[in-house]
Amino acid sequence: MIKFRTEGDSLGTMEVPANAYYGIQSLRARNNFGITGYKLSSTFIKSMAMVKKATSLMNLEAGVIEKDVAEAMICASEEIIDGKFHDQFITDVIQGGAGTSMNMNINEVIANRANELMGGKLGKYEFVTPNDHVNYGQSTNDVIPTSGKLTVIQLCESLLSELEDLKKSLYEKGAEFDHVIKMGRTHLQDAIPIRLGQEFKAYARPIRRDIKRIKETLEDFYFVNMGATAVGTGLNADTTYVKDIAAKLGEVTGMDFKQSTDLVDGTRNVDVFVWLSSALKVCAVNLSKMANDLRLMASGPRAGFFEINLPMKQPGSSIMPGKVNPVIPEVMNQVSFQIFGNDLTITKAAEAGQLELNVFEPVLFFNLFQSIQILKNGAQTLNYNCIKGITPNAERTEEMVQNSIGIITAINPHVGYENASVVAKESLKTGKTVRELTIEKGLLTNEELDIILDVYNMTNPGISGKELMDEKKKNK
Repeated sequence: MIKFRTEGDSLGTMEVPANAYYGIQSLRARNNFGITGYKLSSTFIKSMAMVKKATSLMNLEAGVIEKDVAEAMICASEEIIDGKFHDQFITDVIQGGAGTSMNMNINEVIANRANELMGGKLGKYEFVTPNDHVNYGQSTNDVIPTSGKLTVIQLCESLLSELEDLKKSLYEKGAEFDHVIKMGRTHLQDAIPIRLGQEFKAYARPIRRDIKRIKETLEDFYFVNMGATAVGTGLNADTTYVKDIAAKLGEVTGMDFKQSTDLVDGTRNVDVFVWLSSALKVCAVNLSKMANDLRLMASGPRAGFFEINLPMKQPGSSIMPGKVNPVIPEVMNQVSFQIFGNDLTITKAAEAGQLELNVFEPVLFFNLFQSIQILKNGAQTLNYNCIKGITPNAERTEEMVQNSIGIITAINPHVGYENASVVAKESLKTGKTVRELTIEKGLLTNEELDIILDVYNMTNPGISGKELMDEKKKNK
């Protein structure tokens, strides 16, 4: 049978489970905000604990918190950083109050654990209180944005690592497939030859730009508004604390945090989160476009392009035996769609801020953290479950090049646009190859076509069939 304790706040009293490390304000939030059913991420909880550890250390140095109290709060914070008590964070990720419930949840957990360490009882707050001690010199309005930035930095470390691995795999495939000639397509119609390796290198380069963009946005995340308290004026915070808290957070985290140049700006504006979300969206666009291409090139196997083979990961149909679907590119598309939607939510949440505070950071953070996490997971599965195992169907691609009308483009400078058009139309109508018809019409010789229709040379910028022919004539 569950036992309860009675706790009170400015609104009255409530029954809190006797063994809970959270308190009345966390419980009120759980009851008020039954929205998503999702709890705060472990990384975010640890980030808040790092912030609280830094504030306890700084308040101890400033002489505004007694040593035994500060040490108990530091110890409690370290336990949370180590992964303990995470089940005591009971607030929904989407909540009113600009994250006050998140802040009070960690304040209560730290206060109760610190009291316990000092010999007190849960919910009594004999030695340490959530507001007067754990939250001393702080506000939700500097704790939560700072915790959000710290979370983003940590999540992006894993994301960037996966993107680097994906980029490397794409470059490796670019080199591996450099000898494979295939038809390039524009408007989904035959264009001119291209090397499969060139296409895969062209997938790698946008990912390289994405990595650069994400890293550039993260530079602003090392500027935090700790010391701002409610609106950026630092009211109720010790001057020594305000001056040194960012550096102290840097010591706790091992990261080079600096205080925002303008704490009012740092408290009211969240544009840096929007900028990062935009960079994530661009990356998702690039990955989704790549996934689209892979699905097209692998389509078939008999009635599609069938230029590449994707790794077979699972049976594709409950009714069609032997069918295998491109499930990894498909899931990458869906990850991207989710990130596009998240970006819109983040944009709206940032725009809806008013005056000295953006109260919509909870939904902004939920969507941003999710975008980073699923983009990392998507890049990882695309790389290891798809890209690394792709093989080419070189005979198939060579056949399509030789039978394509698109190679007429290389003949055009030698016979003129009108003659080339006639050949192209007749080839399409009769099924004869461009080579056959060009020779039949006496437009070029077989020897000349060997030079002009060297498909590998066609894929090298700066090398033209006309130059090769002129050089051959000159040598004669």
